[in-house]
Amino acid sequence: MTTTVCGPKLSLCCLILSVWGVIQLSLMGLFFHVHAVALAEDIVVDANVTDVEKFYEEVDEGYTRGAQNCWLAAAMYAITLLVSAQQFWANQRLETAL
Repeated sequence: MTTTVCGPKLSLCCLILSVWGVIQLSLMGLFFHVHAVALAEDIVVDANVTDVEKFYEEVDEGYTRGAQNCWLAAAMYAITLLVSAQQFWANQRLETAL
């Protein structure tokens, strides 16, 4: 017997939001990984850096950190996706049993 924690509408809503979160954050992680210029404003760099090499290192670290954070968040959304899918399946099974 499967236990349902949330109803069919909430599980479907979480399922859809999780799919969108995985897609969006995976793409953002990819864009951070390829150093997309559009995401340069989201990089935190020390304003007092005078050495060009140090500046490039900080920018590279910022892009890497951003990509890792996006992929970690996408993985969390994937876990939420699995839980939501299980709940949606359990609710569907419960409705057909009645």
